[in-house]
Amino acid sequence: MHEKSIELLNRAVADELLAVHQYMYFHFQCDDQGFELLSTLFRRVAIEEMMHVEMLAERILFLGGEVDMTVGGEVQYLHEVQRMLELAKKMELSSAQDYNKWANESSANADSNSKKLFERLVDDEERHFDLYDTEVRNLEQFGAQYLALQSIERSKSRSSTPSASSQ
Repeated sequence: MHEKSIELLNRAVADELLAVHQYMYFHFQCDDQGFELLSTLFRRVAIEEMMHVEMLAERILFLGGEVDMTVGGEVQYLHEVQRMLELAKKMELSSAQDYNKWANESSANADSNSKKLFERLVDDEERHFDLYDTEVRNLEQFGAQYLALQSIERSKSRSSTPSASSQ
């Protein structure tokens, strides 16, 4: 009876798992480059995407389905912050569009709880899109200086913190 909902929910799981992997990769790259604020942003959104996987899995199991933990694509190995943010925006927009469509399909299949879940995910994905879009606009407005300030702040905070060996 709920086969279509389970299929859509599992497609969302695959999408969210890819986002977790992609954003954690971006987190590592930004951290390595000294861009602590962006690193933290990618990490925080990846954790939210993990929570989405959990909500989706709980719904799938409630409906009697099997949670498919297959990642919905390949991680893109990008090193330039602008390209990372552009990809993140694209991923969030695509997810929001899919989840809107799937909310309607769930409703048409008389599954109002899956519809509500997809609608909640749309809200979150649009919020994530806005976060990434703001960072893109900051880069466009302030250029390399925006990233340099992040790197300087990180260096200042690390140099002012005593190391474990000096205590």
